[in-house]
Amino acid sequence: MMIRGRAAYASMLLIVAGCAKAPPPPPTPTPVVTSDTSERSFDEAVNVATDALAAQLQRGPAPSVKTDAKRGVVIDPMVDSVSGQQTATTHLLEQRVADRLASNHQFEVMPFQIANLSKAQYLLTGTMTRIPSSQSGAPPVFQINLALTDLRGGSVVAQASSRARDEGLDTNPTRYYRDSPVVVKDKVVDGYIATSQTPPGSPADSVYFERVATATTISEATLAYNNESYQDALALYQTAAARPGGEQLRVLNGIYLASWKLGRANEAEEAFGKVVALGLSGNNLGVKFLFNPGTINFWSDPQVSGPYGFWLRQIARQAVAAKVCMNVVGHTSLTGSAPYNDRLSLQRAAYIKQRLDKEAPELASRTKASGLGFRENLVGTGTDDARDALDRRVEFKITGC
Repeated sequence: MMIRGRAAYASMLLIVAGCAKAPPPPPTPTPVVTSDTSERSFDEAVNVATDALAAQLQRGPAPSVKTDAKRGVVIDPMVDSVSGQQTATTHLLEQRVADRLASNHQFEVMPFQIANLSKAQYLLTGTMTRIPSSQSGAPPVFQINLALTDLRGGSVVAQASSRARDEGLDTNPTRYYRDSPVVVKDKVVDGYIATSQTPPGSPADSVYFERVATATTISEATLAYNNESYQDALALYQTAAARPGGEQLRVLNGIYLASWKLGRANEAEEAFGKVVALGLSGNNLGVKFLFNPGTINFWSDPQVSGPYGFWLRQIARQAVAAKVCMNVVGHTSLTGSAPYNDRLSLQRAAYIKQRLDKEAPELASRTKASGLGFRENLVGTGTDDARDALDRRVEFKITGC
């Protein structure tokens, strides 16, 4: 059960400070937000935003723990703010920011591990968001948002933004997100994103901040998965699941992925059922069913579509167990005309509904199909590959019965 209010922050403070009594929060600084709207090269944009964070700390009050040593910073892995994914570019952003901070005599960048939460003073979060360019006819740019949160007080002490031109940046998702069957974006990820945009003097999002200790284990587990150390990843995700606040899409999805990679089909199906149940409970379930181009036939490669049978079985079972009514919503990528994609997305949603009705006939009267074409793309590149796979998802939206 999630702890709320003052009790939640007290619990979090004990976790990160490792002491019996949390020190008082630092004085509230005068909000100073640095938002640079110039469109720069990626490296220049990173430097502008990172340097702005350091400058704000120099103008603000002293840190909550006074020391002559460098100020310790841990970085929770950065994400794309629309999809919630980690990509090659968000990883590059994280590396560049870390390098820039490390070159500043004020800071020591420490690994994002639970032991370092009691040693570091600041938590750094960061996002990238694809937005229209301010220059007519120019391609979209990326807005970078960075924020530093005081680990003892839970308040954002510095926030800065800048804009980077997309000069061939690699937006392919990392292995975990590429392999994920669902859109891994829940209230915790939303809270991370919100924190990265929070002005100084305001508290970090509580849903996110209360779970930072668990986030360190999730980060280690995801790194192990990306390195194809699936047994280690599974153990770490299971450890995260057993911790307070561990019931998250990232965790349950990780258990599914690692189990499937290890050939544990029954465990994988059980884990996917938990992913579905959590997604339906929050009305936030988007599944990446991939189809052959222009058809309602699942992708021909069994390495991709092999588990689709038990995905459908678990979606049907969990929907029946939850006694919900659903709108099955099809989406397509940004390729082809709008009318064509509207029809195709509806046809694919209708096919998924048909398969669900076959699995659980009682769903026939409790589900309907609709198509949105590419009107709600999460990526919007129209590349029709791993980079925009989320745009070709099928969503299951809870409706009134």
